[in-house]
Amino acid sequence: MERVVDLDEAVLEVERRRSHWEASGLTVEPVTWRDETREWPQQLELDRAAVVNADSFGVVLTGLGGELSVVLFRGGWTDVDYFAGIDDAGTMPTTAIGSAAAFGDQLDSYVARVFGLLASATV
Repeated sequence: MERVVDLDEAVLEVERRRSHWEASGLTVEPVTWRDETREWPQQLELDRAAVVNADSFGVVLTGLGGELSVVLFRGGWTDVDYFAGIDDAGTMPTTAIGSAAAFGDQLDSYVARVFGLLASATV
């Protein structure tokens, strides 16, 4: 898989927002990593150091009546699933991502869409 996005930089976009999200009432699960070189099915790892060739990471946010699951692939795309209410759930449309900063911007839009929260002004 082509390396379009530096996943280690992109995960910092999650961590920069974590305290704001938690202060707003969300639970932010630990980031999980997937190693491309492992045999299928690849096990997700919590410890980044245990992943030699990361091809994706994911994070799940819950609370305020909703849930958001975001997986970023180093090839520059995301898989985003959400639940924002009984009649408002599914897979969110996404666009190509070319940088960690662009991922942060998209992450803000996902959180705003599902939970109605804006990113912290300190991000």
